[in-house]
Formats: sequence, structure tokens, C-alpha cells
Amino acid sequence: MTVKDVKEILNARVLAGEELMDQEVRSACGSDMMSDVLAFFKDQSVLLTGLCNPQVMRTAEMMDIICIVFVRGKIPDAQMLSLAGRHGLAVMTTELSMFTACGILYEAGLRGGNQNE
Repeated sequence: MTVKDVKEILNARVLAGEELMDQEVRSACGSDMMSDVLAFFKDQSVLLTGLCNPQVMRTAEMMDIICIVFVRGKIPDAQMLSLAGRHGLAVMTTELSMFTACGILYEAGLRGGNQNE
């Protein structure tokens, strides 16, 4: 699956990183708690979150995440989009809830990076 596939599956709008649409994604996680992302998830390619603050971008950078999808129509501010650009992150927004977005991606074959899945 590619970032473009994620965009199409979630009917998402790209806010940054249009040039990253051909990147492969292997796994995903959904969380509003960045401490959980740091502590429990490894090898994530896509992060789905409703949390809209710069800590999301910093967490994504530390975890080698290549794509962030903001759920429930959340839109990050200019500072966050600037951070995304500097760190080579694709950023999208979808109107879907986190539960629905995660379910749709799972149904399409994308799995979590947690070894227990």
C-alpha cells in the first residue's frame, strides 16, 4: 500500500507532502496519546490521530512515521505543516472518525506494527 492508497481509501485531503504519495506504507497506528505511540508501537508508517499540536510532528519524526492522518476533519496549523515539510512527512485530513478510519485501513490490508497483532 502507498500513501496515495491511504489517501484514496480514507477520502483524505493532502495538506503537505504531495511528493510523498508513492512511498510505501507497511503499518499503521491510531492514537491521541503520543506517549502510547512512543512506548508501544514500532515500525509505524502511518499515524492516525485527532491530536492537533506540534508534539505529533515530533513524535512522528522520532518514530520514522512517513504519513500523519488527522481524523474528524482536524487541520494542523501553519507551524505544524512547516515542521512536516522540514521532516519530510505527508500530512492529510479525513472527515472520518479514528475508529472508522482505522477499521477501513485494516479491512484494506494495512496492519499495526505491534507484534501482538
